[in-house]
Amino acid sequence: MKIRAHALLFDNDGTLVSSLASVDRCWARWAAEYGITPEAFARVELHGRPAAEIAADLLPAGIVPEAVARIEDLEVDDVPDGGVELLPGTRAFLDSLPAERWAVVTSATRRLAEARLEAVGILPKTLVAADDVTRGKPDPEPYLLAARSLGVDPADCVVFEDAPAGLAAGRAAGMTTVALTTTHRADELHADLVVKDLSALSALVTEQGVEIAPRP
Repeated sequence: MKIRAHALLFDNDGTLVSSLASVDRCWARWAAEYGITPEAFARVELHGRPAAEIAADLLPAGIVPEAVARIEDLEVDDVPDGGVELLPGTRAFLDSLPAERWAVVTSATRRLAEARLEAVGILPKTLVAADDVTRGKPDPEPYLLAARSLGVDPADCVVFEDAPAGLAAGRAAGMTTVALTTTHRADELHADLVVKDLSALSALVTEQGVEIAPRP
């Protein structure tokens, strides 16, 4: 299967980098600080959603802004302690792409996203973060904004995601979707193509755009 596109849109955590250990540490500490029981915490989907939405599911509205600021501080402070690492294939895949043909679209805040990306040496020309939208994934707004920022029709974009919420956002935006099984099983991911990670793909840049294909 070959996919042709004019722009490639990447989720960050679980797609380009792994921050699972950091997320587990920081959110567990955060939940304890705010008196959230393990049972209540376990019922909430963490991955691929903005922190503000997660906090709103667990806490009274009046303390959500303070709680969101706290989890951001915890996660940013955790980055220097090995809180993030590149996933297989990320460096080679991104290095094969012109800067104007790809963007990072993350549910993290800009401050946290930039800290994690800088830690692994990824410097996207275009970054869409939670601060830039009013509705996060699974709403299509983040991916539609990225397409506008790159000047590309949504139908000519490919979304790379590891989480159901992000894939749902890509589909709702009318984009082709590629799922990576870095955090979820393949049967949990609804996408046009499912691969283990970016090392399983090649990208060929042409005058017409980018051609993506699974490696033999």
